Amino acid sequence: MDRWTGKVAIVTGASSGIGAAVLKSLAKAGLVVVGLARRVELVEELRKELPTTVAPHLHAIRCDITREEDIISAFEQVEQKFGGVDVLVNNAGIAHGGINLLTPDNTTQLRQVVDTNLVGLVLCSREAFKSMQKRSVDGHIVHINSVVGHSVPAFQSFNIYPATKYGVTAVTETMRHELRMANSKTKVTSISPGLVKTGAIPDEMKTNGTPILEPEDIADAILYVLGTPPRVQIHELTIRPIGEMM
Repeated sequence: MDRWTGKVAIVTGASSGIGAAVLKSLAKAGLVVVGLARRVELVEELRKELPTTVAPHLHAIRCDITREEDIISAFEQVEQKFGGVDVLVNNAGIAHGGINLLTPDNTTQLRQVVDTNLVGLVLCSREAFKSMQKRSVDGHIVHINSVVGHSVPAFQSFNIYPATKYGVTAVTETMRHELRMANSKTKVTSISPGLVKTGAIPDEMKTNGTPILEPEDIADAILYVLGTPPRVQIHELTIRPIGEMM
């Protein structure tokens, strides 16, 4: 991780859950970390959980990644304040569980999931790579995917969420080819967790003994992939809790 010391990381969906854990983990590892979130006050509160020597490394920018103008503005601010981005963690995601594909009048919710989980991810990656390419940086783009981006379980309705995560799987491979054809050494990695203890998981699943991962487990995985030598690209990393179906 030494080569990332002082480098700049952007984390989307940074106000809670996996995003919050990743922010703190990267800041402790010596990176300058910028959390993109609609509720920037929650990101700023995370500074209180960091050592005083680390807290100044954490910053927040208000951004709704379903809005292209917000994304472009956020990356421009990062360039102006910090020179550009070296690491992007595309973590933002929503599910709208309980709203089925065939539920009447569900158009707004379906579009929110697609725009957040897939379109926003691609636009953030585009802006990050533009910054990396401009500065001749061998950066790293990490997509927080899901096990349902590889296999759809039959016991629960996920509406269009698995389709967007399958899309992330395809996008990751497409980006790898684009980076290869551009002779870029920027890496792209998809991390696919099973159930993670976040606000999107029902409370009873957190307390009834269901095997479940902690957000810090995903943050540790990100440190692992970032810490690999330049010759190594972890393309897909699947993480499951012991005993879990998903």
